[in-house]
Amino acid sequence: MRGRRSIRLLVAAATALLLAGCAGLPTSGAPNPGLAIGEDGEVPVFTPIAQGPQPGAGPEDIVDGFLEASMTPAGNWETAQEFLTDDFRQAWKPGTSVTIDKSVLTRQFDASVDAEDDTATTAEVKAQFDQVASVDVNGAYSATSKPATATYQLQRTEGGEWRISKAINGIVLDAETFLQVYQKYALKYFDPSWTHLVPDVRWFPRRPAMATTISRALITGQPSEWLAPAVRTAFSADMSLAGDAVTVDPSQVASVALSRTVLSASSSELARMRTQLEASLAGAGVSEVRFTVDGAPLDAGTVPIDGTIVDPGVLVLNDETFGRTASGDALEPVGGLTAQIAKIADPIRALDVSANASLAAMQLRDGRVFAVTAGNSAELDDRTGLIEPSLDPFDYTWTVPRDHPDALLAWSARVVRHPIAKAWPGAESISHLRVSADGARVAAVVTSNGQRRVLVAAVLRGEDSEPVELGEVHEIGRLPGAAHGLAWIGSDTVAVLAHSPDPVLISYIVGGPSSSSPAPDGAMGLSGAKTTTGLRVLTSDGSVYAQRGSSWQISVEDVRVLGTRAGY
Repeated sequence: MRGRRSIRLLVAAATALLLAGCAGLPTSGAPNPGLAIGEDGEVPVFTPIAQGPQPGAGPEDIVDGFLEASMTPAGNWETAQEFLTDDFRQAWKPGTSVTIDKSVLTRQFDASVDAEDDTATTAEVKAQFDQVASVDVNGAYSATSKPATATYQLQRTEGGEWRISKAINGIVLDAETFLQVYQKYALKYFDPSWTHLVPDVRWFPRRPAMATTISRALITGQPSEWLAPAVRTAFSADMSLAGDAVTVDPSQVASVALSRTVLSASSSELARMRTQLEASLAGAGVSEVRFTVDGAPLDAGTVPIDGTIVDPGVLVLNDETFGRTASGDALEPVGGLTAQIAKIADPIRALDVSANASLAAMQLRDGRVFAVTAGNSAELDDRTGLIEPSLDPFDYTWTVPRDHPDALLAWSARVVRHPIAKAWPGAESISHLRVSADGARVAAVVTSNGQRRVLVAAVLRGEDSEPVELGEVHEIGRLPGAAHGLAWIGSDTVAVLAHSPDPVLISYIVGGPSSSSPAPDGAMGLSGAKTTTGLRVLTSDGSVYAQRGSSWQISVEDVRVLGTRAGY
């Protein structure tokens, strides 16, 4: 009867008692191996098919089968509902949360009644999980590692079969099955300047048509709590979908029916709404959004979004010049920066170049940080122990001393310093920091209580887009060893080059699971990009490697400094 899976069981025979109470599951968990670096999670819609209850199954088999049936969300988890009594079937709410278990092999059950006891009419089964994460009713993923216990109360039906009569709402999935049953989508919000879109990752059950779920989550939902201070939405609080469905035609155009309150929106507000929703639905295959009110079309344009990299290619500094890789081994100049950098006599440690290649944040080997333009080099920060600087999309250079994480500064190109408040509270040291391409988030590797932590935080800005303070920190992972690089891959993934003791590249979806893969021997530097193919690793012998599938290939040699792009 238990041939469905190989699971360790703890069975305790006892008298049949219906015990009061139902232990709840924690709603947080820790990152676990998941998607590869840069993957957006898009895979063909596939839902594992679970079996219904088997005749004569005992209490533990019923609970085990119920947990397994969580892998099939079709019909509001109708297969899982077959394991419930008629009364409880009406009350159970599977979509309220997901508890993510490390593996089905770690689950343990403790039953209050032996399966062979034909006189028992009630039973209780306690299930123990090695929880690694959870997803709440809004699709938000939380990571924390802790044991969890759930209690299931069962009754024997008139037909003699055991069925679950009481349990917590939500479902339980192991980490591997979770990625088969749930899909990653990014709700898009604007930054305060209305010029950048900021992703807020959510997880929803895989279904053929996801446009309605995503639209409702964006239009009537809220951004994640940690991100909310740095973003805004074009949809006002009184707006909503006018129906239960967003229709998508064969050309992937979505028709979105909105409530009449949208009629008070201005043309610029409508354009922002369409831009925001269209970007959010792109992950579901939608190419265009059209609004309707009471069945009539509502004219809405779009707004331009900043974020295009003008000068593509890998940025490197060798013994002869600074430039971007072109065909063969030749390097092409990077705007006017190449000529200005050639005038620098001191050894250079790091170069972070703005999206339009008009500005670079340069750190010399002695630690000092400069702003470099086509015609000038201006010293910004000469504090001791500075880590590598990071440019944001508004041309502010971020600097911070390794042993003083709270002493975070942002510098304008005119050498005006802006202290950033509430920087990394509780951190004892900081080794890496990178501002995202949208400027609304910043990632960092810090050490607190002897533990290396990967954190992100919202960036709160002033009237001139100058950074003012950081929002509440949000931990996305912990490192097994020292970090040697930090980068953004795309808009929602942070990659860390670590040694533990061998080089390893770990990617953390901001709002999702993590994954890791071996890095090249001698890896000592990392450069991010919009996609995985643009990721580069610098090794101690001066070789720059590119990732091709599961292997690494040398793309450039004899490199002294691997340059980075602002936001990546």
